[in-house]
Amino acid sequence: MSSRRDFLKNLLLTGAAATFAPAIVAKTLGDGLPWLNTQADGPWEIFMPTILAGIKRPTFPNRTFNITKFGAKGDGRTDCSTAFRSAIAECTRRGGGRVVVPAGDYLTGPIHLKSNVNLEVQQGATIKFSQNPKDYLPVVFSRWEGVELFNYSPFIYALDQRNIAITGSGTLDGQSDKDHWWPWNGRAAYGWKEGMPNQRSDRNALFTMAENGVPVRERIFGEGHYLRPQFIQPYRCQNVLIEGVTIVNSPMWEVHPVLCRNVIVEGVKINSHGPNNDGCDPESCTDVLIKNCSFDTGDDCIAIKSGRNADGRRLHAPSQNIIVQGCQMKDGHGGVTVGSEISGGVRMVFAENCQMDSPNLDHALRVKNNAMRGGLLEHLHFRDIQVGQVAHAVITIDFNYEEGAKGSFMPVVRNYTVNRLRSGKSKHALDVQGLPGAPVIDLRLTNCTFDNVAESSIVKNVKNATFENVKINGRVVDSFAEPDAGVQNIKTAYSAPFAVADGHRSTPASYGVASWPSATANGTE
Repeated sequence: MSSRRDFLKNLLLTGAAATFAPAIVAKTLGDGLPWLNTQADGPWEIFMPTILAGIKRPTFPNRTFNITKFGAKGDGRTDCSTAFRSAIAECTRRGGGRVVVPAGDYLTGPIHLKSNVNLEVQQGATIKFSQNPKDYLPVVFSRWEGVELFNYSPFIYALDQRNIAITGSGTLDGQSDKDHWWPWNGRAAYGWKEGMPNQRSDRNALFTMAENGVPVRERIFGEGHYLRPQFIQPYRCQNVLIEGVTIVNSPMWEVHPVLCRNVIVEGVKINSHGPNNDGCDPESCTDVLIKNCSFDTGDDCIAIKSGRNADGRRLHAPSQNIIVQGCQMKDGHGGVTVGSEISGGVRMVFAENCQMDSPNLDHALRVKNNAMRGGLLEHLHFRDIQVGQVAHAVITIDFNYEEGAKGSFMPVVRNYTVNRLRSGKSKHALDVQGLPGAPVIDLRLTNCTFDNVAESSIVKNVKNATFENVKINGRVVDSFAEPDAGVQNIKTAYSAPFAVADGHRSTPASYGVASWPSATANGTE
């Protein structure tokens, strides 16, 4: 057994083998992917401990650089930008340490972290970020909704750095509101009025550039454009820690590590209800732990991403080895979400011991994707999830998001498991909709209870759905094979070849079958 376990551990934690892993697993174990869900030797017992063991907290030299020694004043009015830059520069020159922000209110422009610097925001301290967009120039290399560009600097930013941290029990205040940053979204609910500028034309221009292969160095936005910066964005960094701080009033995405390795987000409190105010969005990252955080947001609480459309396929960098533990979600679109900018794929996601509860939380567990994004999404595992109430569905896997089937890169979701979930109130228990020719594969629910469910589940275009000890409104449910549901419980069936994340077409052998079965228009055989 140990040799089999080691073989699979090495196989599925190695990116080069991930595309063909299911076929190899099936041939090696005979029983195929269901082996991964057994209690004794499943993914929780084999893979999660290995991932956790590889995630390490960065360490810093025992040196302290108090920003008040560099001219900062905590009066909330004095511009402390130069003080932050000087303190970080001196900390870096001396070999690293803590840049300390003591109690007080400190006004500043963007803060750019350097290797071996821990920005410690102490209790009673608030960093207030300037409301003037010009303070976030010159433009920096960034990623905006899954597409690379040069744009306004994120409020806290790092590029190609190692061992960086933001810690302490203080507050980071983006000072965004209906008069600053949020109106750029272009919606009246966030302060936009007819005749005011907004992001629509810039957003469309950026996406068109990416689809047409315009070099990133030519995708220059910033002044005169209206793409809001992220709050915290470490880019291509290694060994990142964000711990303890409270984040409020963000322009858009709040914690957004991109192409990073070894990231810990722990004990962070996020309360920001602006447009696109996602809480934590690891994008194309490897080895990420999000632990004991609280989210009360204007968009997804956690959204795992890996690039949008052509740009995501160009970089071809999945998010992988993501662990979420002990988090609380209140308002938001989704609790733990995968997508929609997920063209680079995602694998090995584990979320456990989370509580989600709000009439303004649309979904608890959510996947959003379409045939423009594509991407291979596999090995997504959830257990011990407590849901008070959500507005729509407890579990949503949606391939009809935005463009839906209008694209050439059909999404793949396979080996999605949920164990020991309990929900108190929702419109639907499940809203799981694959596409004709691209069903959701290997959906497994065990020991799940859904109470006070108002309407029946929506389940379409699913292959290999397994339900064990699942109750909805007190009734045991062992199948969602209702009329026209499109559910298939056939272990070797797949409906049709389609394009995957790298643009190549899959083959029957990739899924361990001799040939493609015939398919009808609605994805059933």
